[in-house]
Amino acid sequence: MTHEDLPVVMDIERTTFPVDAWTEAMLRGELADQPRTRHYVVAQVGDRVVGYAGLAAAGDQADVQTIAVLADHRRAGVGTALMDALLAEAVRRGAVSVFLEVRADNPPAQAMYERFGFRRLGLRRRYYDDGTDAITMMKDLGPQDGDLGGGA
Repeated sequence: MTHEDLPVVMDIERTTFPVDAWTEAMLRGELADQPRTRHYVVAQVGDRVVGYAGLAAAGDQADVQTIAVLADHRRAGVGTALMDALLAEAVRRGAVSVFLEVRADNPPAQAMYERFGFRRLGLRRRYYDDGTDAITMMKDLGPQDGDLGGGA
């Protein structure tokens, strides 16, 4: 994702998350940390951006910051491709675990994350602006190359 993608990304953001959409300033801040601690990608069908996703990574931990796909492109593999890209980047950066929060009232997203091997960790009460709870989830990526996982 680049700054040139922001107008269409912001349209997708506001459409997908009408109650708690990120601001353009927030996304600009995320892009400013790219590639140091952030990795943002867009999904395109033809020349049209239909989704985007972002990852924060530091040390051996990564966090899915956001993922969104236009409604008319859901269940077509776009979200899967975006998540594949984020997980590949997490592995490339040496992460051994990936975390995320998902709205408790969004079973389709929860199911997608579970298909990727994320497991539920807990609940953050009233996490979202409208008072909806967030389910925290984690995926173990396992030891990366060069990590013997045991010590001397």
